[in-house]
Amino acid sequence: MLAADVLGRAAGWGALGSGPRTGSHVALTFDDGPSPRTPALMTVLARYSAPATFFVTAPQAAAHPELMKALAEAGHQLEAHGIWHRPALLLPPWKEWAQVRWHPRATGAGAPGLLYRPPYGGHSPFTRLLARLARRQIALWDVEGRDWLALPASELAQHTLKQVRPGSVILLHDGPEVTPELLGLILHGLHERGLTPVLLRDLPMQRISLRAGLGRLRASYGR
Repeated sequence: MLAADVLGRAAGWGALGSGPRTGSHVALTFDDGPSPRTPALMTVLARYSAPATFFVTAPQAAAHPELMKALAEAGHQLEAHGIWHRPALLLPPWKEWAQVRWHPRATGAGAPGLLYRPPYGGHSPFTRLLARLARRQIALWDVEGRDWLALPASELAQHTLKQVRPGSVILLHDGPEVTPELLGLILHGLHERGLTPVLLRDLPMQRISLRAGLGRLRASYGR
């Protein structure tokens, strides 16, 4: 079970990770929403004419249908973050099946190409099999904004921008108080570096290779 989580989450082999490193595109992604913080994030994104991809949870989507509609109308991409915000290892297989199948833009096994980002990126031994059966693609990231830490936005932005490269998928969260300010600093830094935010479907994401997975492992465990 631990190996499944390490290989699926930390290494990410076979999941979708970053995009092409040869262009000038990056992708901004937000987990856990929508929330009362979403309008502030949308205001910052609109200021920079930047699209983003929101990985939403079922309870939050049901609680804020007006924000789901606003996100879609603003041209942002809506993808799935599950029903229960718990690590996959803590879900029995029948609950993880429901977790993987749910999507804000489809019912049941639905259309192919829909994205699922497991909470915390966590994997059980069944996650990849269930995703395949549900015709979902696991979507991870390669840069973390760390907006869950009690640090100034300027410090978080500096750390984030130091890691960003062309093709990067940046993980932020819809909810922390610091995130709107952090987002503005990140967008300003991306503009200065000539990097353009796009939707994940326009990046596009590529599968994490053996070499890239080894790099993720080194970054996750002590490098």
